[in-house]
Amino acid sequence: MSREKSPVSDKLDTEERRELDNSEFGLPEQRAYPMPDAAHVRAAEAYFRYCPDSEKPELARNILRKAEEFGVNVKSPTVLEWAQN
Repeated sequence: MSREKSPVSDKLDTEERRELDNSEFGLPEQRAYPMPDAAHVRAAEAYFRYCPDSEKPELARNILRKAEEFGVNVKSPTVLEWAQN
């Protein structure tokens, strides 16, 4: 039985993740925090706190860039603050 992926899911299977371009990731060099759609932008915002401080400025800027692309309103003051660093 095949499992259908919900259109609003923030879960990618291995093949879907492998097919993403590096530019679709919040941290492209590590291929971490994939953001191919609005649901993943929201997930990256939610998991931002787990990112190492040294990587937070880059991730925050990329979250905001992808949020603008997908029409997501980033509400986290922490993400907004780190994006200015």
